[in-house]
Amino acid sequence: MKLPFAVAKRFVAGESLNQAVPKVADLNEYGIKVTLDLLGENVTDRTMADETLQHYIELLEGIHEQKIDSTISIKLTMLGLDIDRDYCRDNLFKLLDAAVKYDQFIRIDMEGTDYTQLTIDLFKEAFRKYGKHVGIVIQAYLHRTKDDIDELSALGADIRLCKGAYNEPERLALQKMDAIREAYKEYLKVLFDKTVYPRIATHDDKLISWVKEYTQQKGIGQSRFEFQMLYGMRLDTCKSLAAEGYNVRVYVPYGTMWFPYFTRRLKERKENIWFVLSTMFKK
Repeated sequence: MKLPFAVAKRFVAGESLNQAVPKVADLNEYGIKVTLDLLGENVTDRTMADETLQHYIELLEGIHEQKIDSTISIKLTMLGLDIDRDYCRDNLFKLLDAAVKYDQFIRIDMEGTDYTQLTIDLFKEAFRKYGKHVGIVIQAYLHRTKDDIDELSALGADIRLCKGAYNEPERLALQKMDAIREAYKEYLKVLFDKTVYPRIATHDDKLISWVKEYTQQKGIGQSRFEFQMLYGMRLDTCKSLAAEGYNVRVYVPYGTMWFPYFTRRLKERKENIWFVLSTMFKK
């Protein structure tokens, strides 16, 4: 157990907000923005969901008080989606009320395909009421994503596009990385055309190079989008992109529930195992 924890510390900023804040401040010093992610998921007890809501609100307060450049990411299953949809929505709206109070932004993370439609539906309800204070994550490898991108782009949603790391069956998701990469490019073209500020979540050098070339060809300024990466991965790349004038954001996970996050990074897709191993030697 000691070895996984030692490795996990590379990818998890700490077990508490106080432990994570210095890492956030260090990233901010390089002009890199942050999204804090309190680790955990699939809460099935109302008491735990209520406690999680309070932790999220306290996180917003902490960001405000410590004046760090960070938004937050949440999972709806941590707010009670497995308990009751309306209960989860009420918790989400309470959190967004706090986000409005602190002029903050909440990114609703996307989970496995059992939750995709529920997550999109709740996001749309939240977006109608809270607008710029809430965004969503969409996974490029799902077959349904073209329709979701078209619908959400038409709404003017703030979309973070990632490849997708859950181990989904072929009937639901693309399986080969080349196909996922091509789909990702097509969806990004829509986001550049239809949305104000695409969030490009990737560690893929081929996609990063493609984005640079495409935006230059189309005359899309660097201020119109941002690259996003995970804490502990490709820090030198993040610094280089920021130095080149690109907007860069790092997702910084923290919390005592680090082990599921770490093991999921390894297990969800076999490519991640080799990526994590190689990333330990490539900053």
